[in-house]
Amino acid sequence: MRLFRPLAIAIALLGLALVPAWAQSRGPLKIEINQGVIEPIPFALPAFVAEDASAQQYVQRIDQVISADLTGTGLFREIPQSAYISRITSFDAPVQYGDWKAINAQALITGAVSIQGNQIVVKFRLFDVFSGQPLGQGLQFAGSVDTWRRMAHKVADAVYSRITGEGGYFDSRVVFVSETGPKNARKKRLAIMDYDGANVQYLTSGGTLVLAPRFSPDGKRILYTSYKSGEPRIYVMDLATRQTRILDDQQGTMTFAPRFSPDGNTVVFSLERGGNTDLYSLDLATGQRTQLTNTPSIDTGPSYSPDGKRIVFESDRSGTQQIYIMPATGGPVTRISFGAGRYSTPVWSPRGDLIAFTKQYEGRFHIGVMRTDGSDERLLTASFLDEGPTWAPNGRVLMFTRETSGVNGAPSLYTVDVSGRNLRKVPTPNDASDPSWGPLLP
Repeated sequence: MRLFRPLAIAIALLGLALVPAWAQSRGPLKIEINQGVIEPIPFALPAFVAEDASAQQYVQRIDQVISADLTGTGLFREIPQSAYISRITSFDAPVQYGDWKAINAQALITGAVSIQGNQIVVKFRLFDVFSGQPLGQGLQFAGSVDTWRRMAHKVADAVYSRITGEGGYFDSRVVFVSETGPKNARKKRLAIMDYDGANVQYLTSGGTLVLAPRFSPDGKRILYTSYKSGEPRIYVMDLATRQTRILDDQQGTMTFAPRFSPDGNTVVFSLERGGNTDLYSLDLATGQRTQLTNTPSIDTGPSYSPDGKRIVFESDRSGTQQIYIMPATGGPVTRISFGAGRYSTPVWSPRGDLIAFTKQYEGRFHIGVMRTDGSDERLLTASFLDEGPTWAPNGRVLMFTRETSGVNGAPSLYTVDVSGRNLRKVPTPNDASDPSWGPLLP
């Protein structure tokens, strides 16, 4: 049983909203589609039970992360604990559904935490209050004590998935460029963090300019562009060892804007030679390079479709920056952007149904989405400078760079729901740009 049927992107694209039936009646929860607004689902999250003394210090922190994950989506609203009638003192205690109905809780999350040596164990249950039934089986997650935040994210992912019918995205990481210093002497370092800005780690020293990091599909490697040799070159880094190697180092060329193929075996990128920029692919096992485009234009910003059969990219071959699609092996090119303005940084959704992009129009920058044939274009944001979208693993949320105007303008990371709702700033220690959202962690 689910509280909600899948929250289909198609509904959002039609400008419709999802309103739970329980807002109008107290029958079993289901979705009704009308022209109203999304009313967040009220949930109760009683303090998880500490099953031993050592676990007590983690209970509140785990609860806070779960709550922040869920409420941060804009789809959930936590009922304050001061309103609770029941108190959960044992993980196995029966649920007093009437007490939770009385405070209009629709979902109830209960859990417990224990410490076993250097291992933390977090277990939880999810209940549909008005039907008086559990939503699926209880789950248990375990890891080293220092991964307690991951355990909390995993609980939130499971709750989110059971309620929405969609995959979660909380237990994931983002690689980005951390920026410090004055604009005329900017220090840029590769950094990695949890999706919510926690646990920032720096991957490079900042002695060399770095740009456009991109995760591999398995989350174990990143591609990025570095000026270490004086010219832009693509490097690949193993995140476990921090070892790096250069890709396709040929004199007289510049390489940039790389992305992995969905199987992680190939890299597509831009190569500039003699003033002309074309797309190439590189087989990582053999080092074989294949030219994919050959035009007197700038072809860049490539991104594979999830099935690996097509590539979307930007090109000025028509006179202005527009978005095009072609087979992954090269071949006929189809333009898909026809609106007013210039289009750049296209990236294919993990679902395969949408392409996100940056649009510049009438002095403003926007993050937008369109169907893969260019139809149903929708602009989600607008500001002085929004650019470089990257998709959450479930294809529902986008992260991007927003830079403020003026002498003291600086870049930050933001997220927005694919419906255009719930714009939020991602906290980072320093200025930040060029995010790439990785897959769910194993």
